[in-house]
Amino acid sequence: MGSPVTGGRSRWSREHAPRPVRGNHKVRAGPDERVLDRSDLGVSCLDMTDGGRVVVAGAGLAGFRTAEILRERGFAGPITLIGAESRPPYDRPPLSKKVLTEPDLDPSLKADFAALGVDFRREEAATGLDDEAALVTTRGTYPFDHLVLATGALPVALPGEGRQRFLRTYDDALALRDLLRPGLRLAIVGAGWIGAELATAAVAHGSQVTVVEAGPAPLAAAIGAPVGAQTARWYADVGVDLRVAVAVEAVQPGGLALPGGGWIAADEIVTAVGVRPATRWLEGSGIRLENGVAVDAGLRSSRPGVYAVGDCAAFESRRFGRRLRFEHWDVALHAPEVVAANVLGGDEAYDPVPYFWSEQFGRMMQYVGYHGGAESLVWRGDPAEPTWAACWLAAGRLVAMLTVDRPRDLLQARRLIAAGDPVDVARLTDPAVPVKAAAR
Repeated sequence: MGSPVTGGRSRWSREHAPRPVRGNHKVRAGPDERVLDRSDLGVSCLDMTDGGRVVVAGAGLAGFRTAEILRERGFAGPITLIGAESRPPYDRPPLSKKVLTEPDLDPSLKADFAALGVDFRREEAATGLDDEAALVTTRGTYPFDHLVLATGALPVALPGEGRQRFLRTYDDALALRDLLRPGLRLAIVGAGWIGAELATAAVAHGSQVTVVEAGPAPLAAAIGAPVGAQTARWYADVGVDLRVAVAVEAVQPGGLALPGGGWIAADEIVTAVGVRPATRWLEGSGIRLENGVAVDAGLRSSRPGVYAVGDCAAFESRRFGRRLRFEHWDVALHAPEVVAANVLGGDEAYDPVPYFWSEQFGRMMQYVGYHGGAESLVWRGDPAEPTWAACWLAAGRLVAMLTVDRPRDLLQARRLIAAGDPVDVARLTDPAVPVKAAAR
């Protein structure tokens, strides 16, 4: 799942984002259990402004973009970017899409740390905060004036002694790509976005795929059962054995144990039942946690000088009147602009019209808005046809839309949701009428 808008920085899809030139990654060795001072951070004190030291915990897209944008906006102080993985920053959307089927595709981001003056430290996990405004990691302690939390999210595991794989990291994707082959019995637990995209890729490799979903329909947790159910036929069309309303009791060697003694044999099992924000290490730190790091509209946490961005940040949305957390590429790409502005003394707010997309079974699904507070659901076109859209309404206004192979509808819906104008439902549900013409 992700968001194909301009500004992307990986080389994974010509139609979704520009194709950058790969940078040379110059990485310094990590500290050896010691406290760092300014001279350790790769930027001369003579070159610094009064902005102080910035430490970014998490080297995914959100963390990298924060460092990059700070430099673009003139921040000259030291920046340290700390990542738990062994790889430099990379894009996640391609992992469940192109990486599984295209051996030559590299989702790595354009990251020339030497040119940016950023001290990048890989294979180093954040473990806590001390009382002296310093980040504690598995290798050292990093004093900061501003700390940006961008530790992302971790996949949820199922009980059981059997081996279960995940599709969260680049290494996960490479391992799965090597496994997928004709005749492989692959069981995927979870018919959400990742499960559906993995099933799509596995079928392309000729694998025998079974998808087990505890909910009443694919994508039920994400977009509701009435809309998700429209995708069930897509599984059958390509020979995927989809089993809904089936819970998994445990992952066992050789298969899945179901309640009542049921069993699904499998050579490989991938668990795709969701993720949780990677914030457990912050418990007891004084930072408020609420389905992630609770931040205000400016992405500031409850602790002065500490911000959060990306999958781990639950922000106050003025547009939708509630706290929201999204695991979208679009958030990781753009929210760092607000963090950087506020680190530099600004007072900007992050209040997007959320957007993401998914490619599954030869179709492009795109979603915009937020339907959590919707009062009604209407259809734009017939879901039995190749192209259609689902529209969610509240107080006579469009608040969210899911489209299937209708990109123009999606773009116009995003503008309509942002404007907050009332809509004419009859015009909105007529696929022959442009979405923008539904505004009253």
